[in-house]
Amino acid sequence: MPDRPSPDAARAYRAAQPAPLVAATGIVLDTRGRVLVRTASHGTDTDLPGGTVEDTETPEQGLARGLREGLGLTVPVGRLLAVDSRPQGPPGPLHRSLVVHVHLVGPLPPREAAALAGARWLRPEQACAVLPARVAPRLRAGLDALHTGSFAHLVDGVPQPGSPAGLDPARRAALEHAGELDAASHRASRPKALTAASVVFTAADGRILLVQPAYGRTDRWNLPGGGIDSDLGEIPRAAARREVREELGLDLAPGRLLAVNWSHKPGRPARIRFLYDGGVLDAPTLARIRLDPTELLQWRTVPREELPALVKGALRRQITACLDARASGAGPLELHAGRP
Repeated sequence: MPDRPSPDAARAYRAAQPAPLVAATGIVLDTRGRVLVRTASHGTDTDLPGGTVEDTETPEQGLARGLREGLGLTVPVGRLLAVDSRPQGPPGPLHRSLVVHVHLVGPLPPREAAALAGARWLRPEQACAVLPARVAPRLRAGLDALHTGSFAHLVDGVPQPGSPAGLDPARRAALEHAGELDAASHRASRPKALTAASVVFTAADGRILLVQPAYGRTDRWNLPGGGIDSDLGEIPRAAARREVREELGLDLAPGRLLAVNWSHKPGRPARIRFLYDGGVLDAPTLARIRLDPTELLQWRTVPREELPALVKGALRRQITACLDARASGAGPLELHAGRP
């Protein structure tokens, strides 16, 4: 039986093969939305943390090792945001083609972020300005994928036609109008929206039923309701009933649709909320409420004048518009951030 090659010989053999190198990069964020930028290993350039995947590592394992060795940071590697394929270059140290996996890391809490020696925390636009031209596009596309809940497909830093994230809207429109997108690419690159359904309940005295979430910002109260499982074929009305049943333990058919609200922030998916009339809940019905502790901390009924202290402005405007529509018989209303 022949002798097995030494590890160095095996590495040299693999380095000579035509297969591309695989690397993993982390977009490390803090709770203020800043990006961690470090000095590259050769000391003359800036870079995002990460490095080449070695031996039998997966990209996630390679990135975790790079964060641990380079920054002393031991945290879970988050979801895949982008893949960038860099074609083979001219002869030299970068001759090999390269496939870079870009993952989210964090956000790191303030104490952990401050403890990283030598780390520079920059706003995204500052980080893009100081990073090399081959790296900055990965950061831009990765952040776009993060904010839109999507994924970016890059070749040499350039978002490809049909990439769900990173593709400039003007370029997408130009490709569409020129008929250069196949059906799958067209579907993947179209803007997406998040949909939810909520129910407006009041007590006999006119006070509005609000719930306190057990996740996210627990200081902000909300209406009963939640996301529509549209991928399962769920319609808004069915989602409203399911959410009320899951959150409050009440199986009540929603009444008429009072309003549809559209909200949008640049760089984020649009959010569409269907608001239904839940009617008036009497004392025995309110007493039957049983909260799902994984979703809600508590419930309460509040008069309209207390809404500004409990819910964010856009939701307060939606609730007020729905109450007015219910009282007058108007609607369904078309709202934008709560405004007719």
